[in-house]
Amino acid sequence: MLSRKRARKKQAVPATATRPEGAAAPEAPYAPEPAAATTPTPTSTPPSAPRSAPTPRPANRTWRQAGPLSLVRASHPKQAVVTAAAVAAGGALAGRSTRELGLVFATVLVGQAIVGWHNDLVDRRRDAANEAPGKPIAQGFLEPGTVWFAIACAVLLVVPLSIANGVTAGITYLIALAVSLLGNVILRKGRLSWLPWAVSYGLYPAFLSYGGWGGAALGDPPEIWITVLAALLGVCVHFLRALPGLVADNRDGLRHLPLRVALRTGAPRLLWISIALTVLVVAGLLATGNSVGLAQ
Repeated sequence: MLSRKRARKKQAVPATATRPEGAAAPEAPYAPEPAAATTPTPTSTPPSAPRSAPTPRPANRTWRQAGPLSLVRASHPKQAVVTAAAVAAGGALAGRSTRELGLVFATVLVGQAIVGWHNDLVDRRRDAANEAPGKPIAQGFLEPGTVWFAIACAVLLVVPLSIANGVTAGITYLIALAVSLLGNVILRKGRLSWLPWAVSYGLYPAFLSYGGWGGAALGDPPEIWITVLAALLGVCVHFLRALPGLVADNRDGLRHLPLRVALRTGAPRLLWISIALTVLVVAGLLATGNSVGLAQ
């Protein structure tokens, strides 16, 4: 009777409870894994990647930005015409003939164009950084190589034009032109920025007094006071030309003479002082030329 009860208890105990130490657990019955859901392959071709938008073409340049007109604008045409007209007017007051006045005007006009092109080439990076208006080279409308080619052609033109005014007069004007070009590179950023302007303008009376027609005229040296007043006029023009760019020049660390004076007096006051001095110098030139003449 007792043996039957023990047999029943042994049958009621689970197999895991009676498994001896070290014995492996019985393997679980195999159950198949559920099949992975398959995504049906689309029968249509997948859409292609969107195409990038076409690069917009640059807008057509205006007539003022065309190549030849940009070359004219880069030559500082207003300054060139005014300077050439002023020198020719001085020759007219000295009694030069009409054809000689035309030659003087053409010579100075070409020389001033060379100076203007060279100035914009030297300043093209500063002009681009400051977004200066009216600068075709800095704005990308003119390639520097094109401007250098124009300068080379203009030099080949200005040399015979200068000599046609007379050998001495031609050499004098070419020296004035070289001083102006040198001033574009050196001295213009410091306290001696006025010196190239004074020297180049101071040589204009000699260019007129020694001038003639045909390349053989020798002429006479200019009056000293005319030369001094012409040099002072160059300094006044330097101040007037520097006034519009004082803010950019100060930001770039330049310290030329007009900027040094403007930092002390203020730009508006300096403008009126420069205009008043220019008028006085021009009046002095007219009075001196009328009383003693251009040449000695």
